[in-house]
Amino acid sequence: MSLINEFTQFTNNQWVRMVLNVIDILLVWLVIYNILTLIRGTKAVQLLKGIFVIVIIRIITVYLGLTTLAWMTQQVIEFGFLAIIIIFQPELRRALEQLGRGKLFARSNLQEEEEQARLISAMSKSVSYMAKRRIGALISIERETGLNDYIETGIPMFSEISSELIINIFIPNTPLHDGAVIVQKNKIAAAACYLPLSESPFISKELGTRHRAAIGISEVTDAVTIVVSEETGAISLTINGDLHRDLSIEEFESRLQRAWFGESTAAISTSKWNWRGDKK
Repeated sequence: MSLINEFTQFTNNQWVRMVLNVIDILLVWLVIYNILTLIRGTKAVQLLKGIFVIVIIRIITVYLGLTTLAWMTQQVIEFGFLAIIIIFQPELRRALEQLGRGKLFARSNLQEEEEQARLISAMSKSVSYMAKRRIGALISIERETGLNDYIETGIPMFSEISSELIINIFIPNTPLHDGAVIVQKNKIAAAACYLPLSESPFISKELGTRHRAAIGISEVTDAVTIVVSEETGAISLTINGDLHRDLSIEEFESRLQRAWFGESTAAISTSKWNWRGDKK
């Protein structure tokens, strides 16, 4: 009993209670954050939006004294939770299984890594396909600097990134093949976009409009831009005003991974060609 009393006195201490309350709030936010991360990209997101709307309607009807509508929304809320359990039984079972394996809170990092790997793979497959067949392509990937001004010049898409879609966009003589594809986060924001051409006098004469546009956008933004030459099938990347030319598919994947997902371009080593044609 003395231990219990000492523990009770300890937890009743004002400062200890404040610390425990802060820890309690932080843990609740951590649980909510991980739950939202878990359901992100699933149909449960739309369900949460619907629940939020119903709760708002319920509050408004009670405040305005709309008795019948308030009763209806109350019935929806009471029986809605049972419907949620039935509708989302597979998702709830999966979440409980992950909790039992201790992987629930590690899921968000794993999902992010898997998504990054999927995006790199989609870009690599599409670029490799187009390079072998000498299909010209220009793909600009937004980083910190927004590209909305250039997106507005093209055809809105807001589509999931896949190698098949990228290849189809750049197939010659199709409506979207002429211009650049712009990627925002993990979506193709628009196609057939116009990018600013570089006016540098030091650009090699052998480079065409696509390379000039790729260099131009990299001079005014921090975007990473992929170029596939229609004449030679060579793969190039522009990053911070530098043009990395004639990359193998392995070099392309490595540089794109580092540039797209947060590493400084200064960390990208191995040989590179700048736009003046000098090998460093």
